[in-house]
Amino acid sequence: MLLTGKEYLESIRDGRRVYVGRERVEDVTMHPAFRNAAQSFAMIYDRKRAPENRDVMTAEQDGETFSSYFLLPRSREDLHKRFETHRRIASWTHGLLGRSPDNFPSYVSGLVMDPAMFDGIRQGFGDNIQKYYRHMRGNDIFASHTVTNPQGWRPPNPKDTEKRTPPTLRVVDEDDAGVTINGLKMLGTATAFCHETWCGNLQPVAPGAEKESITCAVPLNAPGVSIWSRRPYEKYAVSEFDNPLASRFDENDAAVLFENVRVPWERVFCHDNVEMTRAIYMRTPGHAMANHQANVRFLEKLKLIVGIAGLVADMNGARSVPAVQFTLGRLAAMEATLEGLIMGQINAGEAHPNGYHTVNRRYVYAALHWCTNHHAEICDTVRELMGAGVFQMPADASVLQDEKLRALFETYWSVPGQQAQDRMKLLNLAWDLLGSDFAGRHMQYEKFYAGPGFVMNSYSYLTGPWAEWEAQVDELLASYHAPGARPGT
Repeated sequence: MLLTGKEYLESIRDGRRVYVGRERVEDVTMHPAFRNAAQSFAMIYDRKRAPENRDVMTAEQDGETFSSYFLLPRSREDLHKRFETHRRIASWTHGLLGRSPDNFPSYVSGLVMDPAMFDGIRQGFGDNIQKYYRHMRGNDIFASHTVTNPQGWRPPNPKDTEKRTPPTLRVVDEDDAGVTINGLKMLGTATAFCHETWCGNLQPVAPGAEKESITCAVPLNAPGVSIWSRRPYEKYAVSEFDNPLASRFDENDAAVLFENVRVPWERVFCHDNVEMTRAIYMRTPGHAMANHQANVRFLEKLKLIVGIAGLVADMNGARSVPAVQFTLGRLAAMEATLEGLIMGQINAGEAHPNGYHTVNRRYVYAALHWCTNHHAEICDTVRELMGAGVFQMPADASVLQDEKLRALFETYWSVPGQQAQDRMKLLNLAWDLLGSDFAGRHMQYEKFYAGPGFVMNSYSYLTGPWAEWEAQVDELLASYHAPGARPGT
């Protein structure tokens, strides 16, 4: 099934508890903090089923038509189809919706490639992951993932006299029908717009905390679930002209609280196993496939940033300055570097034991490392090209609504070949992407969405072919000898 945008909006309208401060949001599709972003997600649902996109963005199996980000790749051609699906979705939102509807399906598509691994956790969990994958695929489900524990919480020292129930999500009861979970999970990016959330652990769980190893899927309108939004930037956007990105593409982030929520066994995928609650993502292609989507999404965002850099250079009359051309050339080279890394993920794909053909993990993690380490530098470079121009503009677009002020604005702020209004429009866009509160959130998101820097390094360390590299050194060392030494000594 392929949902229309209207059907998607209807499906997230009722039965959920979303809080902005103390305010209970009754309908995220109508509330001024969420409605435009909801429309942006609805646009994705409509466009991916449009005639010009259906060949690429849908797939068929067993008589069922579904979104091609659920396609289980068995060839390089399948990987290219998935890539183009991710690319189009990212291009429609300029890479600003990081957890778009194609993100978590990339996780679950990788997880379902190895149901036997789940049966190794507990018999029947393999069936659970296969049924959940079919459920998501068949109903065009938009799911978030809440796989991080509350920041700052650590298990208490046994010597501490103060005892406190940990706030982290855990199983508090279980019976023949399922488990009951209680606690808090982070960070539910886009959760306010989703049908369900996948709860789990991308961080290690300590021995003795087996009840925190629960991995399950929960409908967001289930009794006991509440979504606690951070400050929504859409709500405070002055207008689309003044805040063209924050007003439409604030996907929101939220803490998700589970108060004695019942989860049936068929929606449980890991339980009482601290090792496997994290390992399921690394021992399957799930983590790599999801981060491939993130790489593609970042590439489209990078194209927007580089395009703004070029137009800002034109606006300032500096395009012909050699130092500016040098800067723009460096940005263009960086964009090409990332695109090459992404193409390598596809064209040097990896065979999976169960007959699947997945993205090259090393190149995924190299690109992930590249993105998280270069985003701030790239943004700072473009801010330098902008200079102080953004602060020379009027406070907001209301000046354009006053005939006398507008005439003055055009007289004194225009330059040859450029109207003042157009200069203001470009600078508003640039600032919303690079300097506003919305931009600050993206700066933090790009730095930490896949974990801190040392985690990025560990992914590349763990997937590096160290034995191959070191064998090459050993072979070279064995090819020559110390003066006076005999071969073999």
